[in-house]
Amino acid sequence: MNIREINIKFGTEDECLAYVEQMKWPDGIVRCPTCGDTNVTKYGRPKTERKPRNPEKPPKNPAKSNCRQWFYICHNSDCRQQFSPTSGTLFADTHLPLIVWFHAIGLMLNAKKGISAKQLQRDLGIGGYKTAWYLLHRIRESMVDIDLEQLGGTVEIDETYVGGRVKGKGVGYAMRQKQVVMGAVQRGGQLRLRHVSDDTAHTFRSFIDAHISPETERIMTDQHRAYPPAIKSLKKMNPDFAPKHETVNHIMGEYVRGDVTTNRIESAFSLFKRGVIGQYHKLSGKHLHRYLSEFEYRFNRRHDADAFIETVRRLCGLPPLRFADLTSE
Repeated sequence: MNIREINIKFGTEDECLAYVEQMKWPDGIVRCPTCGDTNVTKYGRPKTERKPRNPEKPPKNPAKSNCRQWFYICHNSDCRQQFSPTSGTLFADTHLPLIVWFHAIGLMLNAKKGISAKQLQRDLGIGGYKTAWYLLHRIRESMVDIDLEQLGGTVEIDETYVGGRVKGKGVGYAMRQKQVVMGAVQRGGQLRLRHVSDDTAHTFRSFIDAHISPETERIMTDQHRAYPPAIKSLKKMNPDFAPKHETVNHIMGEYVRGDVTTNRIESAFSLFKRGVIGQYHKLSGKHLHRYLSEFEYRFNRRHDADAFIETVRRLCGLPPLRFADLTSE
């Protein structure tokens, strides 16, 4: 869904809030997020236009005055909680209009190389950089896929290293500071990107065991010395794991041999690094897994017309992510 379609379908704050309510309670039964009771009453809140302190200066968030036009009260005597459709979700306690949220989701899903917090701040007129950064990370939280199916058929696996140069230090030191990312892509299928601790055979084996099905027919990698012992160890542990392991030697200038290649997974890595270099410029290893989840989520749904709807539904189904929790990880 592009921005024009979002504006047509969700042109007001009330329409956005109604859609969040529909996603949160698809069966139409409103439940208290605190106690789960359905004995609740809906109350309307009249719209009030805020008077700007400086009439000559336009408000930062013009849709703010129309935010949350109704709320619910739980009639459970032990609860009596007042809540809205955004309560208990990733939208909870937001100071931004839902229209801004919906536009941010659309921009993230349509930006092939991602979108930076500074760019989002400029495009949507968000007051501060920290607010835009927090908004993006809450959307990324909804993009984490859990309980994914293992890849099968023909799978390409590769590793890459993320991190900048270290001035005044040698190449060996700089490499030790880089973050290791492993990726796998099924030909004609989905992508997996994971931040791992190192590039040893033990780590490679754990990644392959978690994401590659034993029924996989072929595994294609480069010449990294950790792949053969990792795959050999898996075959010893699981007799049903018997894919054919084929490699290309990049050191010798070999990138394609027949249909043996790792170009697909390397293209996914290249797309991610273009995002790091051209959009984010710098990112923390602490939050690297969130950026990887974003690129994986977008890649796996690149042909899905309902990606926007699914993202909003996920935001409604996940608990709040507090700023203090996000920055203290």
